[in-house]
Amino acid sequence: MEDYSDRSCQAGETFRRIEPYLAQAGVTRLSRLTGLDRIGIPVWNAISPNARSIVINQGKGITDIDAKVSAAMEALERSFACSPAIARLSSARREFEKAGERSQTLTCLLSNGKQEPTEDETLEWVSGFDILNNEPVWVPFDSVVLDRTCSDSRYWQSSDGLASGNTETEAILHGLLERVERDAYVLWSVAPKGFRERLCVNPRSFSDRVIDSLTTRVDEAGLQLKLFDITSDIGIPSYSAFLAASDILQRPKPRFHDVTVGHGTHPIPRRAVIRALTEAAQSRLTYISGARDDVFHDTYKRPLAPEILALFNAAARDAQLQADPSFQSLQQLLALVINRLAARGIRSAISVRLTGDDVPFSVVKMLVPDLENPDGLRKYRFGQRALSRSLEFS
Repeated sequence: MEDYSDRSCQAGETFRRIEPYLAQAGVTRLSRLTGLDRIGIPVWNAISPNARSIVINQGKGITDIDAKVSAAMEALERSFACSPAIARLSSARREFEKAGERSQTLTCLLSNGKQEPTEDETLEWVSGFDILNNEPVWVPFDSVVLDRTCSDSRYWQSSDGLASGNTETEAILHGLLERVERDAYVLWSVAPKGFRERLCVNPRSFSDRVIDSLTTRVDEAGLQLKLFDITSDIGIPSYSAFLAASDILQRPKPRFHDVTVGHGTHPIPRRAVIRALTEAAQSRLTYISGARDDVFHDTYKRPLAPEILALFNAAARDAQLQADPSFQSLQQLLALVINRLAARGIRSAISVRLTGDDVPFSVVKMLVPDLENPDGLRKYRFGQRALSRSLEFS
């Protein structure tokens, strides 16, 4: 399965490397969820009972070991995000200016009702590295930590841009692609209904054996799939996959959990589609298993939004595919993503490493202030890119 992975080693080898650290990270068990659903796309979870974030971490993949490793790595990501192994510095922003050092207060990530730090206000800062400008930059510690026991954080706490890998390059690539994916979905979501529906594509038009296999599993399970090309102006292929029962349009009162969605972004289109399809299957098992602690009882009672239901009326067209980009290493693939961001005027992409040198894997938090963020309890719901996109259709 090397053709479908950006990992520097096989999934089994990754698991052998990380397994000794799972208990230390609070993971008490790994569970295979696949059989709870009739699709058969591999999904696992990793359970961390005393986590400061959510207790249930999930993973998906083409194979069983892929999904198992995905769940375990997500648990490690959250463990280090809750308690980062990084040095903090108490300082005011003005002190960085005096020293000729760069800092960002990340106004776009402020929580509801919170104010931007002043030049003379002392905060806890951590060091990151701006991979677009090739220079270090200080960012507020609260903008990278994920500790839900803190009830009054100045910054929005989210796993957005949180990623792991066998190496730091792997982790940065995955985190950066997630930020591009979230931005693309927001830009697609703010577009008019008709525009969104016209972007529906036929998954079988990719002529890929794994996509065909996943699509067949969906069909044989009595479900229907709607796949949308949500690629933004950045130009990195991005897709959203929506799954529902074949009779979803005939149901008198469809509910929120009757439709699940997954997203994927990757320079190689088929890999982006596979990520979207497997994530949509994972989302189904989130509701079926009922164990995830950020899905509440009322979620199962919520009606399905009409605009989501309407997506299942969309007519699919064949995907318009271009040649896959050429690259020989993860570094080259990461450089491709960085160049695409720079070409669209994205000004910074900050990597904050959350792990120390004492573990054989890397966890990073990627901060890309110019890209849009998913829905959350922030002071500013949308950024300039979403506002500009909305004006295109006004």
